Amino acid sequence: MHAENTPAGRSALTPFTIVAGIIVIIGLVLTWLRFTGGLGAVTNLDHNNPWGIWISFDLLCGVALAAGGYTTTAACYLFGIKRFHSAVRPALLTAFLGYALVVFALHYDVGRPWRLPYPVFLSQGTSSLLFEVGLCVFIYLSVLAIEFTPIAFEWLGLKKLRNIVHGWTIALTIMGVVLSTMHQSSLGALFLIAPNKLHPLWYSTYLPLYFFISSMFAGMSMVLFESTLAHRNFHHLMDAAHREEADGVALGFAKACSWVMFGYLVIKVLGLALENKWAYLGTGWGAWFLVELAGFVAMPCLAYAIGYRDKNIGLIKATAAWTVLGIVLNRFNVSLVAFNWQLPSAERYFPSAMEIGVSVFVVTVGLIVYRFVVTRMPVFHEHPQFKGEH
Repeated sequence: MHAENTPAGRSALTPFTIVAGIIVIIGLVLTWLRFTGGLGAVTNLDHNNPWGIWISFDLLCGVALAAGGYTTTAACYLFGIKRFHSAVRPALLTAFLGYALVVFALHYDVGRPWRLPYPVFLSQGTSSLLFEVGLCVFIYLSVLAIEFTPIAFEWLGLKKLRNIVHGWTIALTIMGVVLSTMHQSSLGALFLIAPNKLHPLWYSTYLPLYFFISSMFAGMSMVLFESTLAHRNFHHLMDAAHREEADGVALGFAKACSWVMFGYLVIKVLGLALENKWAYLGTGWGAWFLVELAGFVAMPCLAYAIGYRDKNIGLIKATAAWTVLGIVLNRFNVSLVAFNWQLPSAERYFPSAMEIGVSVFVVTVGLIVYRFVVTRMPVFHEHPQFKGEH
């Protein structure tokens, strides 16, 4: 069992624990207000804007950025790119926490958490895209939980259980890829029912395809971004193999991201041409659309390619953060900024401070759990009893 690397006598009151503690206390107060006073007590939602930042950030961004789980496991176990092996466990942890937090955050938007199993087991809306998204997320979260159990079993010393689940790796990876293909695209398809509310530059019959393709480079970029932060804060927990493979993972993901982003850029331009929306580019909305497409797709795509060509790890890491920001911008544009674009500004939605506070609380809970796991379980190193068996 790998002991936590904390020097004896070090105070638990670090800047992180102090700030996180304050945020958690505020978050618990906001949680009480939400579930005792209803949505109106803490949000600016209304009949024109029934979905706010909890859907835009916590769900749409959360699911896209958690896509590193299926992309990394597919690359390593299905395509046999073993140099990505050291990134699998951190990617799985990030994906598992990402999806778990999505479900956690949805309780704030939907309410009545005790009814969560109802649409899955009692009253299935089989003709609803939202049902398909919920079912896929439910199953995929279960798959991620099972994929994560070998890490916990190694920590607990449960060798037999660990070996049993480890034998399911390929099957679980295939299930993860299939389920991710379905719900990543379906999140985009949700907005197909609102052609008169979403600005034409962001509304497209190809939205499901856009969401799925962008989830690929979003997930890989998030793995690189998480790796950068992990190397800065948990470098002492990493074994030699993890440190040595880090640059190879960064270069491989940079190459993959540049190709996928180039394909995404081409498809977006083709979508504009096929739907003949060129005239909108001359408007203010068109300028903002070009900021997203050129500034957060084309330029990061080029930066990734240059970083790979020159083996510039620093540029690749910076581009990963840049791309993560671009994905957040895209999901916000689709679900908030360009949604209800025709309404007067006084009727447009803007999240309340309490809504933003809940989202910050959810992210902070994720960081606390992530820190707890990586400092105790074999995520950045191989367990001594299982070396070479992954």
